[in-house]
Amino acid sequence: MYAMAAMKQYQAVNTQVQAVDASPHRLIQMLMEGGLTRIAQARGAMERGQLALKGELIGKAIGIVGGLRDGLDLQQGGELAANLDSLYEYMSARLFEANVKNQAEPLEEVASLLRNIKSGWDAIG
Repeated sequence: MYAMAAMKQYQAVNTQVQAVDASPHRLIQMLMEGGLTRIAQARGAMERGQLALKGELIGKAIGIVGGLRDGLDLQQGGELAANLDSLYEYMSARLFEANVKNQAEPLEEVASLLRNIKSGWDAIG
């Protein structure tokens, strides 16, 4: 079940919010919110020169994007799911690049992409 994969990923990123009673739609929103938070925290750590923390936070953001990707139903989602899958793959690669090169620009790009996806997802609710 795709909702369970999303819930497990959300719980794995050490959040204080209980995801047990959330709807599948809300779980995806929570993942996106968590991803945006981790990216912002990673940028702050980068600016302060806290490289280990930056790497940990970017790793969590990559895990969240992976959870979003795992939650896609490529069988039933058709072209939209395939496009999101490719976009999530790209976002993970850019987050990795931000970590390796210690650059803020890829973090900003991924945050912008994730905000756009989230605004569309929020409109569905």
